[in-house]
Amino acid sequence: MPLVKCPNCGKEVEFSGNEFRPFCSERCQLLDLGSWADGEYALPTEDTELTEADIEALGKALEERP
Repeated sequence: MPLVKCPNCGKEVEFSGNEFRPFCSERCQLLDLGSWADGEYALPTEDTELTEADIEALGKALEERP
């Protein structure tokens, strides 16, 4: 049976037949869920500033909407 590393603690566990896969236990599964809920995981983004021209273009687009 294939072994995988738990993404939370790194322990090697069998993938097949593991009800908590890819985690090794319910504890690791819940810790990971808590990390998502706390916002610890995020996709990288680029912060950009809107220019006056951008704001005007958005305003025009909103006015033209039916």
